[in-house]
Amino acid sequence: MAAGTHWAAAATAMGILERGGSAFDAAVAGAFVLHVVEPHLNGPGGDMTAVFATAADPTPRVLDGQGPAPAGASAAAYRAEGLDRVPGSGALAAAIPGAVDAWFLLLRDHGTWEVGDVLAPAIGYARDGVPVVPRLASTVAAVADLFREHWPTSAALWLPGGRPPRAGEVLRNPAWAQTLERLAGAAQGHDRATRIDAVRTVWAEGFVAEAMAASCRTPHRHSSGTDHAGVLTVADTAGFRAQVIDAAVGEFRGRRIAKTPAWGQGPALLAALAVLDGYDDADLDPSSERGAHLVLETTKLAMADREAWFGDAGDPLDVAALLAPGYVAERRALIADTASPDLRPGRLGGREPRLADLAVDGSASRVTSDGTIGEPTVVLSGETKGDTCHLDVVDRAGNIVSATPSGGWLQSSPTIPELGMALGTRLQMSWLQEGLPSTLTPGRRPRTTLTPTLVLDDDGPVAALGTPGGDQQDQWQLLYLLRTLVGGYDPQQAIDAPALHSTSSPSSFWPRGREPGGVVVEDRLPDGVVDGLERRGHRVTRSGPWSLGRLSAIGIDRARGLLWGAANPRGMQGYAVGR
Repeated sequence: MAAGTHWAAAATAMGILERGGSAFDAAVAGAFVLHVVEPHLNGPGGDMTAVFATAADPTPRVLDGQGPAPAGASAAAYRAEGLDRVPGSGALAAAIPGAVDAWFLLLRDHGTWEVGDVLAPAIGYARDGVPVVPRLASTVAAVADLFREHWPTSAALWLPGGRPPRAGEVLRNPAWAQTLERLAGAAQGHDRATRIDAVRTVWAEGFVAEAMAASCRTPHRHSSGTDHAGVLTVADTAGFRAQVIDAAVGEFRGRRIAKTPAWGQGPALLAALAVLDGYDDADLDPSSERGAHLVLETTKLAMADREAWFGDAGDPLDVAALLAPGYVAERRALIADTASPDLRPGRLGGREPRLADLAVDGSASRVTSDGTIGEPTVVLSGETKGDTCHLDVVDRAGNIVSATPSGGWLQSSPTIPELGMALGTRLQMSWLQEGLPSTLTPGRRPRTTLTPTLVLDDDGPVAALGTPGGDQQDQWQLLYLLRTLVGGYDPQQAIDAPALHSTSSPSSFWPRGREPGGVVVEDRLPDGVVDGLERRGHRVTRSGPWSLGRLSAIGIDRARGLLWGAANPRGMQGYAVGR
């Protein structure tokens, strides 16, 4: 079974499974297709995280493809550039690209296919072209003037004939096809692991690394409205390799939930579930006034702790302390019948929380250049908020993976013409204020929003799920988990149900604003529920009827001996397939 945010990636993964590949071979092939078919949502210059388990070992592991800050990326250096926050677009926002190396690591250690075989579908799509989806067309249109005036290499690739592509037109990226072919050709060695490692070395130290570093040396326009050169070097990419690490695990209603550690936002979902686990089932329907209110208030508390405590600091957060029964009870006691507009992080380990000044004082609208609210979003200066992809795969043996690739968007920084790709912007999730867990620091990961999920029972994995959506990723997954584990919804019903999320916490994306007490709801939520939320003090914005969330999920039903899958109908391109 395979499911994801674009039909071509899910279908590619299914094709690999049908030809005898494992879930990991299929996930890698599907991921490289996502780079081509959703280049406004992810790219090879970006990052990814995944949670997976093997048929031989049900222990959940995290594939860490979140690259850290380059050696030249420090808070002091960026402040010296005249900046008060990391820009949302431009090469100064680029972390060391981690996605490609992570996928090759997964292929080496848990896959069975060769590099050239898993790259073949993506090479074909890049060389021969793919039909442009509507959001890709609108994204390119939104940044067309930026490309024409400041990023000519991006204009050359993404404005064929001098104009944005129209939805349904076929778009090609021959430079990226050639890059993939060169990488596949670098797979030399006497055994499979050696051949894959040879490709990883070429990516990190060879022609790709050299082209990325060279592109950074040319000053170009950033979302700050000023021109800067980037700081990424070959030494930075050569010094990074992806890794597999232990997952952070929480419990809810007899299930274990596996997430990234606290250098990602994943433990915020665990914290929210721990608080909500103390309520009766009847209180936890997100489509009811009380259930929606509890979800929103719990989310605010979890996200406030994210702001104060999460990050790749020298003294990392102990997730066990975040989930300790006494601390969870303290957090639950803060929830009242009315909405709180405040950021209320807790005291962990006897320490006082500290928030970034801009997190408290900053403000920015989430309304995009075309007046829409929701996701994916993009504004004229190129920064994006929440644009990501997702892919889930499970095979007949029980190997299972939930992966959320992102970054390296076509609108993130100028296209590197000889590679056909751009660098990412994940460093915008770091602060330039000193002394915070998420302060921009060389060698440390930015606090990523990428947060896939694995659900397990006593016998092993039962579901893999995730969604694009930036700060909303865990909020929308929380709704799914409440509806499936408490409400009795089947997976497709849970994905289809009306979504909502809080905007009260600071955004992880430039310019890092917040809307105290803000809530966005799909207007399929009953009017009585919305009116009740407003009476409780929530500042509600109604979005479109099918505008929030792009979840996909797959799973294992051991009782019936079946695999299942579900995909998001919003946007008409999510897809689940299996046999």
